Amino acid sequence: MRRVMKLGGVTRSEERKMASSIILRLKQRAVIDLLTAEGCSPIEIYSRMKAVYGEMCLDVSTVRQWTRRSREENPSESAVHDQARTGRPLSASDSKHQSRVDQLIRENRRVKQIDISIEIGISQERVHHIITNLLGYRKVSARWVPRMLTPQMKLQRVQICRELLAKFDEDGEDFLRQIVTGDESWVHHYDPESKQQSKEYRHKTSPSPKKNQSVFFHTEGASHDLLGQ
Repeated sequence: MRRVMKLGGVTRSEERKMASSIILRLKQRAVIDLLTAEGCSPIEIYSRMKAVYGEMCLDVSTVRQWTRRSREENPSESAVHDQARTGRPLSASDSKHQSRVDQLIRENRRVKQIDISIEIGISQERVHHIITNLLGYRKVSARWVPRMLTPQMKLQRVQICRELLAKFDEDGEDFLRQIVTGDESWVHHYDPESKQQSKEYRHKTSPSPKKNQSVFFHTEGASHDLLGQ
């Protein structure tokens, strides 16, 4: 089955057809300029082009219009490309929409582009352009770490280590003989989450998000949190 890709509501196949049609019209415009410079009438030009291009030939009214324009211009200076026009100003990528997109991402780092598009009323293609090219965001997966320690937990571990070292300085080898070891069973508990689900929008200079496993151990029939909670 042939895959049809869409970009901004237009398939790639349709884009190619549009491009071919534009190129064909430009070629016919060049032919009209040449035949007009040779002194051919619009009807004669149309008849000759119809024999070559068939159903793809321009209609006779367009040939008359372009012939008239060619006669008014210098053939050596005429251009077949469209002149620059002001057109409609680009409003979907302005600072207002950029600020709104940035706000939605900061509120939810895992927000989807389609949801942003619906929320602020612009195309998904413009949302992608704002996120990647203007705001500089990229979506990265969370990195696994053994456990997440709060500042209080880290301080508690430092204090315990200092107390153990102080006890060893006082009692020496006798302190080590007082340590009782036992069997323990490790149980890893965590909510499974795929890499795709963990992806978040981050700037290139921002650290990657992290996710950890809640780790517990069991000994002598009692369950204790390894983090000291």
